[in-house]
Amino acid sequence: MKTKEWFIGLVVAGLVASVAWITINPASMTAPDITFMSITGEKIKLKDWQGKPVIVTFWATDCPGCIKEIPHLIELYREYHERGLEIIAVAMYYDPPNHVVEMTRAKQLPYKVALDLQADHAKAFGDVRLTPTTFLIKPDGMIALHKIGEFDLADMKKRIDSYLVPKLQLENEKLHALHG
Repeated sequence: MKTKEWFIGLVVAGLVASVAWITINPASMTAPDITFMSITGEKIKLKDWQGKPVIVTFWATDCPGCIKEIPHLIELYREYHERGLEIIAVAMYYDPPNHVVEMTRAKQLPYKVALDLQADHAKAFGDVRLTPTTFLIKPDGMIALHKIGEFDLADMKKRIDSYLVPKLQLENEKLHALHG
């Protein structure tokens, strides 16, 4: 009798795990259709960035891992923005807006920063509660990566490179346009 109960428990656990994996598997998720409000008052529709890779990172000014990631995000922005990458850092609802603005200025963040005062954006991305939480969205709008905690910079670059026009091709197109 014990073996049968154990086996049934194992089957049920396997089914639950399978359903959970399908539910949270980022490859099966489309990015939500939401509009961010930047700290400068600009409305940013995520759908307007379709066709480009996008990093959406949820952060807080009092989060050590978030602060540690800022130089990596700046590096990614400087290296890939000209080729199409967009980055938006979404401050958590509990983060005082004045702290967000102060840190954005102090760290000279070149990418977009938004406030999520009602936690609507966090809910749209699966009820984000921990920071940093980063999503990489492919140009087709599908979520390619959902990372809780600090992301691996080399892995992120490899993924972004796979979605972008090669740098040499982009430079050739610019030269052709100038001399065309």
